[in-house]
Order: sequence, then structure tokens, then C-alpha cells
Amino acid sequence: MANKINPNVLMFGWEFPPFNSGGLGVACAGISKALSTLGAQVSFVLPYKIPVRASWCNFIFADEKVEFATNKELMAKIAGYASHTWLSEEEKIKSVKSPFVGGLVERVLEYGRRAPNIAQKTPHSVVHAHDWLTYPAGIAAKRLSGKPFVAHIHATEFDRSGEGSVNKAIFDIEREGFREADMVVAVSGRTKRSVIENYGIPEKKVKVVYNGVEFDPFVLGSRFGASSDLERSKSEGNAIVLFVGRITLQKGPDYFVAMAEKVLQFEPKTLFVVSGSGDLEGQMLNQVAEKGLSNNFIFCGFLRGEELARIYKLADIFVMPSVSEPFGIVPLEAMLSDVPVLVSKESGVSEILSHALKAHFWDIDDMTDKVVSVLRQKKLHSHLQQHGKSEAKTIHWKKAADSLLSVYNSLVPSY
Repeated sequence: MANKINPNVLMFGWEFPPFNSGGLGVACAGISKALSTLGAQVSFVLPYKIPVRASWCNFIFADEKVEFATNKELMAKIAGYASHTWLSEEEKIKSVKSPFVGGLVERVLEYGRRAPNIAQKTPHSVVHAHDWLTYPAGIAAKRLSGKPFVAHIHATEFDRSGEGSVNKAIFDIEREGFREADMVVAVSGRTKRSVIENYGIPEKKVKVVYNGVEFDPFVLGSRFGASSDLERSKSEGNAIVLFVGRITLQKGPDYFVAMAEKVLQFEPKTLFVVSGSGDLEGQMLNQVAEKGLSNNFIFCGFLRGEELARIYKLADIFVMPSVSEPFGIVPLEAMLSDVPVLVSKESGVSEILSHALKAHFWDIDDMTDKVVSVLRQKKLHSHLQQHGKSEAKTIHWKKAADSLLSVYNSLVPSY
């Protein structure tokens, strides 16, 4: 491309590892690191001052005050993004009047009010904002500097809350972000369709840039700690079916339990391990108990780093039964860890995977058949394990960064 630039990117995010409540922070880290590797200068803005370190980024904090005595207090502030679905239907309908969502929306708007000062002091050739939490900041920065604005959408309000309970305040912020953006970047084809159909954005303004995964042998569990209860269970002949993710409506935990009940009819020596937390955790526990499955379920809570890596390495199959998943990075992590995966056809990642099993989240019988087949057929397990890992290695963040650089270059000349 003529006049190709190495841009200065003013990037607005809400969370960053290890202070992240989900995949958004992981994606921000992967994207910013890959962009830096390709020559971009990334100034990464966060709403609060946190002890985060990444040599490839120049970190800027909208609020420089240190208000948090513990990391737990900080995570509670950040995790509002993943937790607004905890509201009752009545609270969602009330929208901004709800203390929780109202408080979260106000924090988002305050972030936006601080953005012009940041944009004025920070050299940049493009503004890039991730999800609705940062769109007011991205819009404000664009208006101050006159630089092109890229709105990156990782999950819409329709993904998080479902068609019937969309929060109007959040929807309005998303729609304004899409309208003000010079380009909208969606993480999958299904997310692009949602932006076009649900928000009325022209198709030519929306570009798909798939996420990636970072291959790090240490993080992915090349070294193990002491023997665990799960390792003993494996040695006793138990199979392990793994669920990793927020325990919330979007991720389909109820379908995972329904599938588990059927799998146990064919493979009674199977353990179902759940790593994650969320608003439906109590409901999931009750569902397991009511079905009499408690002896076959292990709830690990939210795991990260080497703890999660060990769980991956012990799993016989990973299942992601998401009802609505814009992309889904976790299956790629599992594949890199030599784990066969089953993903819902309602996930964005299913669009780019050839060596993964796929089923509709609602088709419990199909999911059951596929899980039992992997547990019983060593050749199928080995095939998915070997080819899945090779495929996942090709889905890296550099591809995403290459596409983003093309987006930046297509926008900058017009400015």
C-alpha cells in the first residue's frame, strides 16, 4: 500500500491483564503487543491507575489517584463490565436509574470527559477504542484532535443480555460509538451482522478482524506443580470435560449441565470441571444438585496463569456451549494445550476453525454424541489434539495487527 505509515495509536481500554475480568483485557494485550511488534507506537489508556506492566505500551491513566487498598477492590471496580448482567429484568428495564448500571455508565462517561486532555497531550495519528465502555472517550479524543476513530467491538449488548433485555443506556452508547467511528472493527462475521442489523450501520463501514491467541509454552503449562485431586482422579480412570468462562447467560452453563447429565448415561466415570465465576454460578450449582450430579462436578472458581494451564493439560475435551459468543479466545488456548474442543455454532471462533467439533448450543443430543465420541475413540481424540494445536498456532495476534494496520492506513490519508 502506498504511503504506508507506522502509526501512533491512542488506544482506550477498560482492563488489562492481570487486572481483567474476561477476554476483553486479553485481546487488548494481544493486539497492542502485536501492533508494537509491527512498528506501531501504542499509548494505552486505562480509566484507573493500576500496577500493570507491558514493555510494548506507554500506559496512561485517566485517573492518576490510587484509591484502592487491595487488588480485590480494584477488580470490583473494573469487573462492572462483566457484571452488569447480574441485574434483574426490572432493573435492566429501568436502565440508568439502576444504581449499579447507573454507576457504571457514569464511570464510563467520566472516562470520556477526561479523554480530551489525554488526547491533547499524547501525540497520535489514530484513535482506537475497545467496546462501549471506551466509546465516549474515543469520540471525545477524535473531536479534540481531528484524528480518525476506530471503534472495536468485542461483544454487543445483544450478546451480553439477549434480545429481550437489552439495556438502553448501553445500547445508545454503542450506537453513538458506531456512528461516530470512521471504521467499526468486529471480531467475527456474526458480530458484523449484529452491528449492521441491530444498530443500522452501513456494511462498508464494518470490517471483520478475528482475534488471535499467544503461544507461550510456560503460560500454557509446560511445568506442573504438586499432584492435585484432579490428577489422582485421572489416574483412577476418570475422564475430564472442561468448561472455562464466566458463568453467565451468554456462556450457556445450563446447557453444559444438561449435556453432562446425558454424557454420564454413557460414560459414568466422567468429571465435569468448571473454571469461572459469574451471576449464574449459584443457579448452576443448584441445577447440578437438583439433577444429582454433584459427585461428578468440580467448581474451581476463576483460574488464571499456571493454575488454569494445569486444568487444560488434564482435560480430555473442552466444551464451549455459548448461546452468543462474538469470538471466543478460550478454545484456542485449549487447543494450544493439546485439548480437543467442542464449540457452539453460535460462536465467532467457529467461523475460522476446521479442526474443532461444532454443535448448536441448544442441541444437547448432538453435543453429547460428540463428547462421548472423543472420550471413547482414541483416534478421533488424537486427530483433534494434533491438528487442533497446529491450527491454533496459525491464529495469532500478528494477523489481527496486520489487518488493523491496513485499517489505519486506509483512514489516515483522508485526514
